[in-house]
Amino acid sequence: MLTYEEVKNNDAIRIYIERANESLAALGYTEHSFAHVARVAETAGYILKTLDYSPRDVELVKIAGWLHDIGNLVNRIDHSQSGAVMAFRILDNLNCAPEDIATIVTAIGNHDEGTGVPVNAVAAALILADKSDVRRSRVRNRDPLTFDIHDRVNYSVTEAALEINPEHTQIRLRLRVDTQYGSVMDYFEIFMQRMLLCRRAAEKLGLQFKLMINDQQLI
Repeated sequence: MLTYEEVKNNDAIRIYIERANESLAALGYTEHSFAHVARVAETAGYILKTLDYSPRDVELVKIAGWLHDIGNLVNRIDHSQSGAVMAFRILDNLNCAPEDIATIVTAIGNHDEGTGVPVNAVAAALILADKSDVRRSRVRNRDPLTFDIHDRVNYSVTEAALEINPEHTQIRLRLRVDTQYGSVMDYFEIFMQRMLLCRRAAEKLGLQFKLMINDQQLI
């Protein structure tokens, strides 16, 4: 069976991730390179492992996390769908089992808030992991005077943690926001659709989604 480590260390996949990230850099988007995909993979794996899903499901969601943004190589628009098609070909060529390909491709094709739906547990965990990766280090622009709203919001987040409570009834995204750079209202202006998708993803996993910003519960 194909493993996460094999996918992570595949030279061709690493090139696709690098080039996709270069395209997003040219468009002024935040970092989408190895730091992002690794964080998404590990967080998604944490979610399913904590909820006692099978070791294979944990492995599949980590593979989906590593591959989820390669569609940006084609175009930012509809990158989840193009990424799913790319992943299908890559995984098929790596002799991945059809049932595993189906799960991974479905998750990738449903991870973006524009068209995504948490149709299964793997897709739900990928959504939560991806949309919770908000942090200062993803901002490429180093001049606060020229920040757009996305730069301001990401730069303002000095701490972020996604945690499932011991009772396995809630998943909480806890953020520490430096309001010198971005307000809580700024966060909701650009991320409301993402947070609503996170709520639906949490519900798919039998959890309540909670958003905490500076120790205040907002969702």
